[in-house]
Amino acid sequence: MNEKIKAFAAVSAAVLALNGAVSAAPADSHVTNVNAAAVDDCNDDWLTARGSRLYDMNGNEVWLTGANWFGMNCTENVPHGLYARDVDDMLQSVADHGINIIRFPISTELLLSWMNGDPLPVSSIQASYNPPTDVLNEDGTVTPAGKYGNINKDFVQSDGKTEKNSMEIFDVIMQKCKKYGIKALVDVHSPASHNSGHNYALWYYEPTADDCDGMATGHFSKEKITWDDWVDSITWLAEKYKNDDTIIAYDLKNEPHGKRMFDGTTCPSNMAKWDNSTDKNNWRYSAEECAKSILKVNPHALILVEGIEQSPMTDRGVTWDDPDKFNPKPGEEKWYGAWWGGNLRGVKDLPVLPESNQIVYSPHDYGPSVYAQRWFYNDDNTPKNFTTETLLDEYWRDTWAYINEDDIAPLLIGEWGGHMDGAENQKWMGLLRDYMINHHINHTFWCLNPNSGDTGGLLDTQFQNWDAKKYGLFEEALWQTDSGKYIGLDHQTPLGQNGLSLNQFYSSGENSNLDGGKGGTKIDPPTPPTTLPTETTTEPEPTITYGDADCDGSVKMNDAVLIMQALANGDKYSETGSDPNHITATGAKNADCYDPGSKLTPNDALAIQKFLLKMVTLPERSK
Repeated sequence: MNEKIKAFAAVSAAVLALNGAVSAAPADSHVTNVNAAAVDDCNDDWLTARGSRLYDMNGNEVWLTGANWFGMNCTENVPHGLYARDVDDMLQSVADHGINIIRFPISTELLLSWMNGDPLPVSSIQASYNPPTDVLNEDGTVTPAGKYGNINKDFVQSDGKTEKNSMEIFDVIMQKCKKYGIKALVDVHSPASHNSGHNYALWYYEPTADDCDGMATGHFSKEKITWDDWVDSITWLAEKYKNDDTIIAYDLKNEPHGKRMFDGTTCPSNMAKWDNSTDKNNWRYSAEECAKSILKVNPHALILVEGIEQSPMTDRGVTWDDPDKFNPKPGEEKWYGAWWGGNLRGVKDLPVLPESNQIVYSPHDYGPSVYAQRWFYNDDNTPKNFTTETLLDEYWRDTWAYINEDDIAPLLIGEWGGHMDGAENQKWMGLLRDYMINHHINHTFWCLNPNSGDTGGLLDTQFQNWDAKKYGLFEEALWQTDSGKYIGLDHQTPLGQNGLSLNQFYSSGENSNLDGGKGGTKIDPPTPPTTLPTETTTEPEPTITYGDADCDGSVKMNDAVLIMQALANGDKYSETGSDPNHITATGAKNADCYDPGSKLTPNDALAIQKFLLKMVTLPERSK
């Protein structure tokens, strides 16, 4: 008997001896993944918009109050800080500090690598697994207890040292978010995986959209990232996660921007505009098409649409084709300016998919320490004693706040924050924070990372300790009860160790700080969203991943274990079983990998074991 057959026989005996106890599974890191993924698989945490508010499936208003964690948009292809901190420790701390959603910036280039089956590698992480007992590996070798370290152990394969790829690590992070009651928002931050890729104005990179001022020179590792690449890759991710409500929202593109040039020179192909054309650089058209593509595969997802940078003063007869004016005299201005991604004036006359209840507008807003915008200063360039009222009158209201005031759609300030300077910038942060609290505006603070040069972060340079003063300012804008319990967005899983789930909060009778202490509103349970009308197409049958009984995206020994558990103890582990780790309907289809179409038998578990030993391919057929 050769070595493969020996290993196969030994593992088969172990599986067939199972009596339903999970502890009988091999002690590798994959078991941890299965358990994490099994937390609240009800898939019932999707949200929908009604007017300017967001509601859960029961018609209760919810408030998204979170922070950004960047890195997947950069060359490392993984959230920063995992070289210094374990992901479980990091996310436990984030949840314990009351952050109920994380905005994860990512690049189209990284998404394309996943979609095309060749995930980009990760760097700047520390990951190894220190098994408590000897582990029998799939190739028959044994990893002895205590061989490796014990940080980010779910980022490595069962040998304890081989790093998983960027897509596998992303999936693990999403499982961990679910485990701690945190929701995720995926933000397409740039076309390319580059630390400065966000400087490029558009959501695609083609020769017809060359950067006129050279800002993006050298920022792209691919010759072309097309408009279709952008749509297809984010749609692919939405379909991959359509049955997992960890990712509840997709921000279609970070900070579309671009300006008209002075002295008669224009740069139309590189400027993000907002009109009724079908030009590729028309952000409103592009956002609609991308939103429709995502909602076709997951009608429950929230779609975040940011603003642009400039828009013409149409009341003065200015059109999208007009150049800007250099240092115009008062009354001769031609263009309204804004922060990158901050200008949502176009929504008033040309909203994005007004027939959908899944659209959320997401401007970015910063203080004077990031850039000396005109609304922070007097005409003589001295600092202005700005107030909420002056900010509303001179910038906020016409640029984005009217969307909330007029009950058009919900807002989520996707980025806000900055340095604690004890002066104007800190004053601005407090004013915006209070405005968001008092007007049910969702938000994600920029950022957790300490390595953001123009803002700093909530964590110190080693991603370990929280900046007490900055967190203290930010913390007031986290959704919480009058007694100080943080409120999550998951109906079943509480947010962190001392927080509440949605079901716990709404059955507690407590009030919250939403709407400045009014606690929010309630409506009749929303009608489940439906796919928006599109051209008639024949939908492909759902893909069956033969052998993947636990639906974690890969075939491992645990799948054989789960099949045997379902057969040996149906009351607990069948499709209708009582155990949280029972096989699902999709898992049962995947598990039927020996003569597909027959009922589940031990032959299916044996087929998986033979597959792992490279003796057969799946599905295995008897004839």
